[in-house]
Amino acid sequence: MAHAAQVQRMSRLMIKTLRDDPADAETASHKLLVRAGYVRRSSAGIWTWLPLGKKVLENVSRIVREEMDAIGGQEVLLPALLPKEPYEASGRWEEYGDLLFRLKDRKGADYLLGPTHEEIFTLTVKDQCTSYKDLPVILYQIQTKYRDEARPRSGVLRGREFQMKDSYSFDTTDEGLEQSYALHREAYQKIFQRLGLDYRIVSAVSGAMGGSASEEFLAPATAGEDTFVDCPACDYAANTEAVTVKVAPVDGSAVGAIEELDTPDTPTIETLAEHLGVPAAATLKNLLVKVDGEIVAVGVPGNREVDLGKLGEHLAPAVVELVTAEDFIDRPELVRGYVGPQGMAGKAFRYLADPRVAPGTSWITGANKQGKHAGNVVAGRDFEVDEYLDVVVVEPGDPCPNCGAGLRIDRAIEIGHIFQLGRKYADAFELDVLGQNGKPARVTMGSYGIGVSRAVAALAEQTHDESGLCWPREVAPADVHVVAAGKAKQTELALEVGEQLGAAGLRVLVDDRAGVSPGVKFTDAELLGVPTIVVAGRRAAEGVVEVKDRRTGEREELTVEEAVARLSA
Repeated sequence: MAHAAQVQRMSRLMIKTLRDDPADAETASHKLLVRAGYVRRSSAGIWTWLPLGKKVLENVSRIVREEMDAIGGQEVLLPALLPKEPYEASGRWEEYGDLLFRLKDRKGADYLLGPTHEEIFTLTVKDQCTSYKDLPVILYQIQTKYRDEARPRSGVLRGREFQMKDSYSFDTTDEGLEQSYALHREAYQKIFQRLGLDYRIVSAVSGAMGGSASEEFLAPATAGEDTFVDCPACDYAANTEAVTVKVAPVDGSAVGAIEELDTPDTPTIETLAEHLGVPAAATLKNLLVKVDGEIVAVGVPGNREVDLGKLGEHLAPAVVELVTAEDFIDRPELVRGYVGPQGMAGKAFRYLADPRVAPGTSWITGANKQGKHAGNVVAGRDFEVDEYLDVVVVEPGDPCPNCGAGLRIDRAIEIGHIFQLGRKYADAFELDVLGQNGKPARVTMGSYGIGVSRAVAALAEQTHDESGLCWPREVAPADVHVVAAGKAKQTELALEVGEQLGAAGLRVLVDDRAGVSPGVKFTDAELLGVPTIVVAGRRAAEGVVEVKDRRTGEREELTVEEAVARLSA
């Protein structure tokens, strides 16, 4: 689908560019989108999209719509103001915690501003679809979402109000869900390719969304808040919270009996390793946390850190908190700084462990006595692990779970996420249709999101240069930026060129502002990032213009006729 041709004169455009970066801006996209007059901050995490920014946002939305329609998606628009009851039924009224914007109407009824719409889509399909003949169906919307971020930052990358495409598939069989998931996966690849984004597809965890299979689409960028790993030797890639490790059991039969070690004033791994003259990796760290108020110990090698985000994802929807000094007061069996799993796991606390604490591995760990540690403590012999979870912070060089090569770690912006939800929401709302056998069939669902406003920022992060933005043509606010370099003849020629390019079907931005110096106009042209810049300058009287590629900087002088023919080809 082609853009509608349009000629926009900057003398009539509401735009105010800035020479300096905003004082609170840290990321390139935040700085440049504000400086170029695409967005303005309304309040913390809330942004106004100005005319040029709205064009870019709409171009991203158009590409998303075209590819969603291509896989049979049907667009709807659900309310952003939602009743509490469906989110109570799914459990997410509590699970979302402080992220939810909650409010009451004049009668005291509870509402929320939608962070995502699984519940409401499920109820919509329950109302509209009654037979297997009505399915499968894919519904989607591009809607404003709300999340009460504690620290909104990075401009439109992490806001409290944002534009998102969310779609949902409804099938009667697991095989149908897999097909819907595959359709979305392919559509997302086409969307991000058309947007001009460099992206990676990585394994992920489902978190508060629920469900099983889950993949993220990440745009590598230094401003990214997600970290991911990839393997240089195979095609493995994953969010760091989804990285797994495979450790084979070890033969610990030759390890001697537990030995008590005198280790005064060694409550930390560092002090213990120094006192005994052993590497931290030989010790077993036991982190105590509270899971919905219950004390739980998490065992990891002493040279590794527990990733609390990973732990929280594994144990969701339970609330995970670190223990405090007060938690030890009524638990004399827990000796702070000297806790060990032997004799305690399954009794004083539930014991979780990283797979590196494999059966047969031998450790130095707390002896559950003040100033004492224990050596030769063997997993599976001296203590049992209630559940193994991948919970350590991933480090560069950790083995790839597929091939064993060392993993690399990089930063990225999450631009899309796809889930096979299964029947979590269908069960919560009893979403059944009449099956082929005449009996009720429980529907299975998929959920698929794209951050539309976030994609604008991700593009700015990936494509900018030292002079400003460099939009890919399909999302740019115009195809050509015509600059009148000063005098009346040049302005006249610039407007003529703009009209001819517009008549040829191109979207054109003409800088015809009076009283603005050529230097400012050239600087703004670079800052705004339209793919092609045409300058009506010193040879305007001859009907010659300069055509410049914004990204490469390549320039060429052409007659107006040649320029129009070249650019409209």
